[in-house]
Amino acid sequence: MARVVVAMSGGVDSSVSAALLKKQGHEVIGVTMQIWSEGQGNPHEKGCCSVSAVEDARRVAQKLGIPFYVLNFRNLFREEVVDYFVEEYCSGRTPNPCIMCNRKIKFGHLLERAKALEADFLATGHYARIERDEKGRARLKKGLDDDKDQSYALYNLTTQQLNHILFPLGAMEKGKTRELAREFKLPVHAKAESQEICFVANNQHGDFIAQKNPDAVRPGNIVDEDGKIIGRHKGLPYYTVGQRRGLGLAMGYPVYVKEIRAPRNEIVVGSRESIYSEGLLASDINWIGIDELQEPLEVEIKIRYNAPAVGGKIWSKNNQVITRFNKPVAAVTPGQSVVFYRGDEVLGGGIIQYSYS
Repeated sequence: MARVVVAMSGGVDSSVSAALLKKQGHEVIGVTMQIWSEGQGNPHEKGCCSVSAVEDARRVAQKLGIPFYVLNFRNLFREEVVDYFVEEYCSGRTPNPCIMCNRKIKFGHLLERAKALEADFLATGHYARIERDEKGRARLKKGLDDDKDQSYALYNLTTQQLNHILFPLGAMEKGKTRELAREFKLPVHAKAESQEICFVANNQHGDFIAQKNPDAVRPGNIVDEDGKIIGRHKGLPYYTVGQRRGLGLAMGYPVYVKEIRAPRNEIVVGSRESIYSEGLLASDINWIGIDELQEPLEVEIKIRYNAPAVGGKIWSKNNQVITRFNKPVAAVTPGQSVVFYRGDEVLGGGIIQYSYS
């Protein structure tokens, strides 16, 4: 049996993961990341890694009879996730902080801490699978529960990291996870899931960024596709590509955010048709399922976490990836991640730089 460190968020998924691993006979150690500032609490008290979540994780560990530690990642999280989040929004882009947290914190620093504890594996409650091919290479695949699949947020993992990671829930449906939580009599079995960013209260991104960097959140012009001023916005971080609500415009027809021009502090709006793109350019590429992209490849493509995959072709150019969709896609958003699949396998992904028609 192996020594396994389980990242415990205080939720049902990570709690059941810990219980399953202990039942299988592994030596299980529970850890929770402390990412809030002492004395200030957490802006989203119901999110993962909040004060209440840490206490929930501690209660689960006591129920399971496993060691439990709280690791201080406050400075690392602020520098590598929160600062990144603020900077991207102030640059007119829409980041995904959960992906950056997975990349830098959970499967970066936390995985290294697990190795320092002489653990064989780090386990999390993600709904994704790790399988090995005939050559023994680790492959990242979708979770079997399509509604809960979280492979999109894990595309930055490397094959070396996958060798030291376990996803106990990857072949399980969420309903079964809840059922097991009750069977194990875990104190969080009925706990609701959080769908919000853990450090942003009530999903109010603009207010959070205005607090962190007030000089960067300034009112400016809303213009149409011809550059005509048609309204005013309250600050770039309050908007994202594809947004329709909250524009404060009475055009007589629906308009959507088509582009955010940070250097001019300007929002461009257009018709629904105007926000469709034929393709995109992505950088900061990480490959898992292939070593490199040597020739054009037909793949399935996801441009955001909750978007359905669409077919398309990708090819490499100057360490970036050019993507062309088989049919136009709405609201391709700079700053978000694009992830490439072949069937249920994650080939890799990157950060969207811009879209094109």
